Amino acid sequence: MDDPVTILLATGLVALALALFAWLADRRRMRRRNLDAVGIMPWAAIFFWALLVACVALGVVARGWLAGWRP
Repeated sequence: MDDPVTILLATGLVALALALFAWLADRRRMRRRNLDAVGIMPWAAIFFWALLVACVALGVVARGWLAGWRP
């Protein structure tokens, strides 16, 4: 796994999965019945940063794929 394209692809996919999980957790927190049970995780911030990392990493992989990178 020394190929930078593979590392970026794996990083982007993991970050995308984390962003999806954080989005679902934030949605669940917003729809809670007990308004006092807020929790301590900043799901919106985790979603934002994970999605940013995913977009950058997968964007670099897509740009390289279109340019003709081959492992």
